[in-house]
Amino acid sequence: MQTTNPPAALLDVDGTLVDTTFHHALAWWKACRDGGLEIPAWRLHRLIGMGSDQLLQAIEADGRDDLTERWQAHFDEMKPEVRALPGAPELIRTLADRGLRVVYATSGREEDVESLRQVIGADQWVHSTVNASEVEESKPAPDIFRLALERAETSPARAVVVGDTVWDAKAANACGITCIGVRSGGVSADELREAGAAEVYDDAADLLEHLDTSAITTILR
Repeated sequence: MQTTNPPAALLDVDGTLVDTTFHHALAWWKACRDGGLEIPAWRLHRLIGMGSDQLLQAIEADGRDDLTERWQAHFDEMKPEVRALPGAPELIRTLADRGLRVVYATSGREEDVESLRQVIGADQWVHSTVNASEVEESKPAPDIFRLALERAETSPARAVVVGDTVWDAKAANACGITCIGVRSGGVSADELREAGAAEVYDDAADLLEHLDTSAITTILR
């Protein structure tokens, strides 16, 4: 039986395990265009990883629920194109095999998370899931990772976050959790480190290859 305060890996989903970052950016660009806002795609890409509530604030569109609905519709159209990123299911399986409780911790919506879990195909190794609808504030607020710690029944010192955005790193740091960054969402290593990532890898496959020298080893001691 697992002892209390077990080691845990809190994994972001979009851009970390599934190749959806640019799908989301394009869906938001289309939503803004449809809603009468001209927001450059590059700017929207920089905001992906936030929850929709935080993103709307960032583009000064508070209360524009119609934009969220339009984004969801455009993203739904692209879901059949979504693929898991290299090494994602293998990383999850390996983490679970080494005794970590794996928790998906995402700013995505519940309905999106369910479909993306099928794309990843690693549910048998996942302990729990947290999505944006379960917390008061999404990333970069720490709420999602705090709830993920509760679901894993562990402490910040016994957990790591793996994420692809500065918002993941900032939210992890606000919880006192070590963050491992991956570049698969299109954010540079320098930006991830500046936001607080302890180390950065290209993607899940690269982290898996270097697992034995990564920060994950510190919570297994």
